[in-house]
Amino acid sequence: MLHPSTHSSTAVNQSPAASTLPSYLQADNLGPWGNYLQQVDRVVPYLGHLAQWAETLRRPKRILIVDVPIHMDDGSIRHFEGYRVQHNTSRGPGKGGVRFHQDVTLSEVMALSAWMSIKNAAVNVPYGGAKGGIRVDPKTLSMGELERMTRRYTSEIGIIIGPTKDIPAPDVNTNEQIMAWMMDTYSMNEGATATGVVTGKPIHLGGSLGRKDATGRGVFTVGVEAAHHIGLEIKGARIAVQGFGNVGGVAGRLFSEAGALVVAVQDHGGTIYKASGLDVPALLKHVAEMGSVAGFAQAEVLPNDQFWDVDCEILIPAALETQITAANAGRIKARMVIEGANGPTTPAADDILQERNILVLPDVIANAGGVTVSYFEWVQDFSSFFWDEDEINARLIKIMKTAFAGIWQVAQEHQVSLRTATFIVGCKRILHARELRGLYP
Repeated sequence: MLHPSTHSSTAVNQSPAASTLPSYLQADNLGPWGNYLQQVDRVVPYLGHLAQWAETLRRPKRILIVDVPIHMDDGSIRHFEGYRVQHNTSRGPGKGGVRFHQDVTLSEVMALSAWMSIKNAAVNVPYGGAKGGIRVDPKTLSMGELERMTRRYTSEIGIIIGPTKDIPAPDVNTNEQIMAWMMDTYSMNEGATATGVVTGKPIHLGGSLGRKDATGRGVFTVGVEAAHHIGLEIKGARIAVQGFGNVGGVAGRLFSEAGALVVAVQDHGGTIYKASGLDVPALLKHVAEMGSVAGFAQAEVLPNDQFWDVDCEILIPAALETQITAANAGRIKARMVIEGANGPTTPAADDILQERNILVLPDVIANAGGVTVSYFEWVQDFSSFFWDEDEINARLIKIMKTAFAGIWQVAQEHQVSLRTATFIVGCKRILHARELRGLYP
């Protein structure tokens, strides 16, 4: 079903729950969307005259819920529920990943699309925010079933995606092969090859060099910049990483190469620890071969809950949302948290970390490296002219450093957290575009 957005005349100082928002948009509906709405409430006092448009931020532009029926290998037919949410397109086409996960919910996809709006505006790439997903455990599907599901989902959401409308990308449990199937399906339906409909594609189909490492490289880049501001020496700094895939694994490798010690890693297979520092190249090879950190011989195994008690200077949550909560935020010993994942910290946990003077580099700037290089890929596809990896990395680092410097300055000016500062920057850009464009009709 398709839910078009409408704009309320509710006074801007009312909370979402007190306004005329539909029930599925309200903060007391809990879940990630509720966390996002609380973040918006915190930034409204800093928006000046643009606060009159703040309700725009609380209402996704478009929500598409689709049925995805496929033939299974055993001859049966199964139905999966899929989503594509476009939160805001005032600054450009929607942009955001597609995740395949058994716990995907509408609340989650809505929140992720909204965080993409803020993220894209914060690093000033000309995109709005979008996100998609299917509620499925892809590990239970054969390659044939996975392909059929991907293609059917792409056909179902094809009415709202496109190179100038909404550009999907990989996310949790999706990769360049999934993007290749999506691009091919969309192209076949359009009757012409449209490489720019997705990013994160294989290099041979218009993908960009540097894309796989981009999010982790962005985490590393802003982490180093922030460390300089707080007088934290990277060499010898102890790092704990949750999630060791394309984000956490790459960030861990780059920090290790810079002289830091990755002392703890947690993923779906368990938690491992080594006080003197893990052999990161060996661990990455093990994870690539075995699928998780479980069974890595050169480390001590810890109970999962003890991950939050590890002595470290930098903590990188790079798995799923809502990992740092009021229940464990008081146990974290790091000086700095760099959010590689989207929405890993609840608002209540944010407050606890701030009270304890632990610097949080929020997802909406820390993990923006991925979408920045996705932008490069999109631009290269339009021009059919491709850059080498050194140029891509240099452009990425420049954009991330510039964005972080501006956000740090706003945080100092208003004496607010980096998350609120990033929301101030992002929301002002979104709402200024909304104001300039006006309402039609």
